[in-house]
Amino acid sequence: MMDNRFATALVIACVLSLISTIYMAASIGTDFWYEYRNPSPPENNSEPNKASWDEFISEDADEKTYMDALFQWNGTIGLWRRCITTTENSYWYNSPGETVTKCISFSLSDQFMDKYKEPGNHNSGSDLNRTYLWRLQFLLPFVSLGLMCFGALIGLCACACRSLYPAIATGVLHLLAGLCTLGSVCCYVAGIELLHQKLPPPEGVQGQFGWSFCLACVSAPLQFMAAALFIWAARTNRKEFTLLKAYRVA
Repeated sequence: MMDNRFATALVIACVLSLISTIYMAASIGTDFWYEYRNPSPPENNSEPNKASWDEFISEDADEKTYMDALFQWNGTIGLWRRCITTTENSYWYNSPGETVTKCISFSLSDQFMDKYKEPGNHNSGSDLNRTYLWRLQFLLPFVSLGLMCFGALIGLCACACRSLYPAIATGVLHLLAGLCTLGSVCCYVAGIELLHQKLPPPEGVQGQFGWSFCLACVSAPLQFMAAALFIWAARTNRKEFTLLKAYRVA
């Protein structure tokens, strides 16, 4: 039989785990990890700006090209995609002044491509710090999500077996997931700071972390709390059961 304290702890841990999984999935799937705001974005009807727009939507755009576009217009960047928003455009199917958002996805080759010491200059040599930070910030969130899903499967097995022992493994997996989420957040912050040292935003352009990044930040402590509750409930229940069994034998 399970004590009410342990049942309550498990319910709370499951709720925290569900919320953190939803937050992590939403964070991975959205593009608002970092946002740039230009108070006076240029008009899209000039030839240089049209050329910049065309370079941004090109699949061959390098890091400097799309970062210049993000600085120039109101842009956002996520783990998978980069987006810019303009207030005017030259397309016949859009009315003048209509807001248009264009997003371009990073391919798998882009995710694992080397970053250069001078962004846009392929002859400047690879920047290993930024290269591995970029790869880790892309991989760690998926590892975290996978660990939580695997922990949920173990939790279902624990319910089927009517035992709290597998909950320890679930807690350990959530602890590892929290470390992966925290690592991805730290890698993203470090990568953005190093990038801005190479390509500082122009004067007047404001940059800030977006709500997708905040979801990842909130997900990490939720995972740690769920892990602590799972491990505490399983270990304490096992200890009390052992003491009760010894008492009955005596």
